[in-house]
Amino acid sequence: MPGKPKVFVTRIIPEAGLQLVREACEAEIWNEPLPPPATVIAEKIPSCDGLVSLLTDRIDGPLLEKASRLKVVSNFAVGFNNIDVNACTERGICVGNTPGVLTDATADMAFCLLIAAARRVVEGHQYTVSGRWKTWEPLGHLGQDLAGRTLGVIGMGRIGSALARRCQRGWDMKVLYHDVYANEKAEQDLGARKVDLETILAESDFLSLHADLNDSTRGIISAQALAKMKKSAVLINTARGPLVDQKALAEALKTGTIFAAGLDVTDPEPPAMDDALLKLPNVVIAPHIASATIDTRNNMALICARNLIAGITGQPLPAWVNPEVRNKRR
Repeated sequence: MPGKPKVFVTRIIPEAGLQLVREACEAEIWNEPLPPPATVIAEKIPSCDGLVSLLTDRIDGPLLEKASRLKVVSNFAVGFNNIDVNACTERGICVGNTPGVLTDATADMAFCLLIAAARRVVEGHQYTVSGRWKTWEPLGHLGQDLAGRTLGVIGMGRIGSALARRCQRGWDMKVLYHDVYANEKAEQDLGARKVDLETILAESDFLSLHADLNDSTRGIISAQALAKMKKSAVLINTARGPLVDQKALAEALKTGTIFAAGLDVTDPEPPAMDDALLKLPNVVIAPHIASATIDTRNNMALICARNLIAGITGQPLPAWVNPEVRNKRR
């Protein structure tokens, strides 16, 4: 009787998903705090039927050449820039991701960063704990108002729409968006208006990034783009670090080109300790935690595990990145 399929899990994911993986598979789980080196994945993958990967793992053509048994790569993330999907499809390997379940958590984090940066919350906290707070200051720690302002969203998908809904319905914000595609629901429900990049840069009080990372969006927030924004503007990024020219952002924050920024992602991750951003008071940087709620991560783990098992057993993946591989899958 054949044994269970073999899988390699590159990090410890929540037990909700790991339990399913262990029940269905012979699972080797990398339990170190840092991701496995590429050499380790290359060593493990020839004997694997399935792989659970994270954004920190590069799954490319040369690696897949070693993976003669591999049937599925299940990414514990919505994004899959770390995976060469075309190379997987060419080899009959299914790719899965975990969309949908982290929409609200990520939108909440985007708004958390927006209000924290706009109202200088972290700066104020540091001021307090350092012992510098001596009295109420009429001109101290002045931030930006939210009610009735203009929110700009670059990438009006699920997460961008969820943030826009929070801002429009809760703070009566005007909503602009820039995207390749029109979002008719956002236009109808929120009064959102699709505009070009120049307009959204010039008119947004708060500019939040929710775009995919690709050749057309990489570095979309450049020095030139920042120069077109309001001096009172706040930039938010919970999508991908390389959407922003990080050196240009640091310079813009330092010189007052824009008011503040709130980041859940950087380029690279983590930023180097001598990165200019880390020395500035008007930026809030979180360690890529937008999906870090108990329910969200559990649900991500469940989808990830179900994608893995479906890929190994020949079933349709619940969240299938490359369904075109259906008729030639291993």
